Amino acid sequence: MPFIQRIIALVFVVGAMSMASRTAEAGYAHFIYDAQSGKVLAAENSDELNHPASLTKMMTLYLTFEALHNGRLHWDDEIVMTANAASKIPFKLGVQAGKTITVREAVYAMAIRSANDAAAAMGDRLGGTEDQFGVMMTNKAHQLGMNSTVFRNASGLPDDAQVTTARDLAVLALSLIRDYPEEYKIFSERSFVFRGRRIRGHNNLMYRYPGMDGIKTGFVNASGFNIASAVNVDGRRIIGVMMGGKSARQRDDQMAALLDQFVPGRQVAPAPVIAAVTAKEKAQDKVRDKRPAAGSAAAATETLAAGSRKQITLGMPARAASVTPYAEPSKTETAESLASAAAGPVASVARKGEPLWDIQIAAAGSKAAASGAIDTAMPLMADFGQIASNVQSSQSGGKQVFRARLAGFADRDAATRACALLKARSIDCFVVR
Repeated sequence: MPFIQRIIALVFVVGAMSMASRTAEAGYAHFIYDAQSGKVLAAENSDELNHPASLTKMMTLYLTFEALHNGRLHWDDEIVMTANAASKIPFKLGVQAGKTITVREAVYAMAIRSANDAAAAMGDRLGGTEDQFGVMMTNKAHQLGMNSTVFRNASGLPDDAQVTTARDLAVLALSLIRDYPEEYKIFSERSFVFRGRRIRGHNNLMYRYPGMDGIKTGFVNASGFNIASAVNVDGRRIIGVMMGGKSARQRDDQMAALLDQFVPGRQVAPAPVIAAVTAKEKAQDKVRDKRPAAGSAAAATETLAAGSRKQITLGMPARAASVTPYAEPSKTETAESLASAAAGPVASVARKGEPLWDIQIAAAGSKAAASGAIDTAMPLMADFGQIASNVQSSQSGGKQVFRARLAGFADRDAATRACALLKARSIDCFVVR
């Protein structure tokens, strides 16, 4: 991209971000629609800004598929694992900086296991730097009609300014299915082999929901548990996005309950889906009630506008991006937002004050050492749903300590079993809440 075009693109993104009137929140949202008719089937908070987490990789993959089709990349091309990419936290392939992976390996790692280092390496390759790739991602998002979206990195790792909406992510899911149908099939794979090691995917709902063939899950503390799903039954394609789930299991069950109301052959006396509501959302109800509801009857009956390959509008036109700096939630709010809900055909509301169960696996003197402990532990967590990892910095005895934790276990029993598994592999740990 010529220098002057880069400057124009950067000014465009900065200008969108400066329109600060809303703050991204880890609030509940969903958006379900019929891909053939464009009819909005269900929507709640679908135009509210949230953080995309690893659903970001859908755009990284979209731009990768685009580069493969226009000849900028080939499947067997080697891309360098940059120092920036190698520094990302798990899950990752763990390739050392300066080594290479193929485009094929990067694509499968992103689509099936959500590898952060593979995504960052691809961003560095296509954009020159990951920051510049974020500009490319945002420009493409707006071309596709994702007008409320701003991307800042290729992986979805925490960034206060990286925001989107449930509606915009539905646009992206449809764009992948429509524009790159052959490459989209990769999302349905359960595992892939990376240099002799089989790596299992963790989109567990896709593996158990009939007719589902994609597409992506995601989690960071600031977003809660997110999922984009696509179901094709008897030629009818239903696409759904849900954001702000309280646990991986609750998110999956909630999405299944939403889809069951509209997927052919699944409508069996559906009960209303109950959205988890945080204290912060309740405090904002009066403000939100003054705006047209995103999931109103008027919005739900609008159809998918006929458009070009580069532009889709789902229901109500998405609002222009307006971002204010995101305030990190307090420890109490974070625990409430990630508290696990009881499993069942329809997810129940997480009660205020329920504990969030984590595992601490290391307290190290450097961030690199703490991240190394996470690298060792995360591959053993595949059977516990979508587990997140983080490194927390604190002062102890006048020295800085970095604590490595695995977060997001559904209950104390799950965390205890996971810790026992780690101890069996000589990894010390203890359960915390």
